Amino acid sequence: MANYINNADFLAALIDYKSICDKATENSKPHPKIPDYIGKCFIKLAENIAKMPVYNGYTFKEDMIADGIENSFLYFRNFDPTKGTSPYSYFTQIIIYAFWRRIAYEKKQLYIKYKATKQYGLLDDGECMSDDNGNSNQFEIYDNISEFIETYEAAQLQKKIIKDEKKKLLNISNKGSNIEQFCIS
Repeated sequence: MANYINNADFLAALIDYKSICDKATENSKPHPKIPDYIGKCFIKLAENIAKMPVYNGYTFKEDMIADGIENSFLYFRNFDPTKGTSPYSYFTQIIIYAFWRRIAYEKKQLYIKYKATKQYGLLDDGECMSDDNGNSNQFEIYDNISEFIETYEAAQLQKKIIKDEKKKLLNISNKGSNIEQFCIS
């Protein structure tokens, strides 16, 4: 099997499987196993997207791929061939969002780890680490940890501010359409 996905074949396989599932539902039978071709397409998509330069350097790339495949299986029944004829782009988007969620999750875990390290003073002056030449690199590591913590907290604060502003706008717009205004006492 080639290292690429033929969009027309992928669409035909999805349509065939959907029709088989519809017949099984009509007859009150369980849905059949997902065809291997569809599964292989999900795997190829996730692996090829993970090769993109934007995802280089992540140590948890296998987890990203696994999340992308899992989400493809979770949401493949939502693909509607009457609304769109490109399962390739539909599942690419699902996989990319799974990658972003994994990256956000790993950043949060790293933040928790760094914050705990900083709070408990595990990187104090007396615990300097040194390389083979006796040069201490502890302060460089500590600066990077502090920088990461500050950047992460600033991003979270910005998200909270945006969320609060949206909530205020929503409350203002909802007050203008209150049904009680139109009730006559």
